[in-house]
Amino acid sequence: MTGRDPSQPNRLTRADLAGLPNYVPGRSPADLARELGLPEAIKLASNEVPYGPLPGVVEAVAEAAAGMHRYPDLAAVALRDALAEHYDVAADRIATGCGSVALAEHLVRVTSLPGDEVVYSWRSFEAYPIIAATSAATSVRVPNTSGHGHDLAAMAGAITDRTRLIFVCNPNNPTGTSLRRAELDRFMDAVPDDVLVVFDEAYREFVTDPDVPDALVTYGDRPNVVILRTLSKAWGLAGLRIGFLVAHPEVAAAVRKVVTPFSSSIVAQAGALAALAQAEEVRRRCALVVAERDRVTEALRKLLPEVPESQANFVWLPLSGVPGQGDRAVEFARACEARGVIVRPFPGEGVRVTIGTPAENDAFLAVAESVL
Repeated sequence: MTGRDPSQPNRLTRADLAGLPNYVPGRSPADLARELGLPEAIKLASNEVPYGPLPGVVEAVAEAAAGMHRYPDLAAVALRDALAEHYDVAADRIATGCGSVALAEHLVRVTSLPGDEVVYSWRSFEAYPIIAATSAATSVRVPNTSGHGHDLAAMAGAITDRTRLIFVCNPNNPTGTSLRRAELDRFMDAVPDDVLVVFDEAYREFVTDPDVPDALVTYGDRPNVVILRTLSKAWGLAGLRIGFLVAHPEVAAAVRKVVTPFSSSIVAQAGALAALAQAEEVRRRCALVVAERDRVTEALRKLLPEVPESQANFVWLPLSGVPGQGDRAVEFARACEARGVIVRPFPGEGVRVTIGTPAENDAFLAVAESVL
């Protein structure tokens, strides 16, 4: 056995991953509270809904936990049937997974070989470049418009004979901007039939603009369309990790083939089934979030007029860096944390702020007014 030359790179893992950014989670509010000596801190960084589990979910999870010594249903038959009934689609068009982000990864895996291209807007969901890179696909990032949304014409123009998949995040994370029916129709007409278009609709339940289409209703019958949804946001199951997709049966079957076995745990499936029985309560909670979103947006625009309209459960503060003057996004986030409010900075670009309870939002707005 010989020692490794420290001057040479480690060959045990892929060298290209060294330049890949880590996914950045929201900071723990408990840690910040201890650091500042506060009773509690406010977390507005991870787009969670602040109202706690839906009725019946905790009980369902506790009951299911008694069977944790057994494997969960690999095919998630009961959950897929419940989703099929709720969204009025055939169960063979559904695949479930460990959050919609895992399903996005599986979609790249079933469509793209090394060197194939994955197109997406940037900035958009920060997992997209990680997903593409770990599948050895080539990322094609199309810059956002000046209004912080997808440039669909440029995305269509970026399609080549190597393009296998296009992510369309609507509403877009982290900017909250949305695409409307007319521009999406034009885009879909320009996409070849052998390129998969994945509508990432993690925040669909918060959309109130009637011109922003539900992709499942509007484009779901197209063989090259996949709709990603999650139960982490509006349905309050972020800690259980359940997402699902609706696709052509052949695409859904391919995804089910590569899903990590048993990755949807027994308690996650039970919690999801209980949550789906609370659709009316979800609508009520979403209405509360939307009302607060509008109030927070109006208040922020008095301080920062460029804040775009959001159709999600968060707002975007465009705080791009100024050469020689530091990073405004990072500085703003630090100022918020110093006052016990956690937000999510994107260095050099802006800050995403989740809509919380009215009291939490008031606390954030007070910080924003003092800083901005």
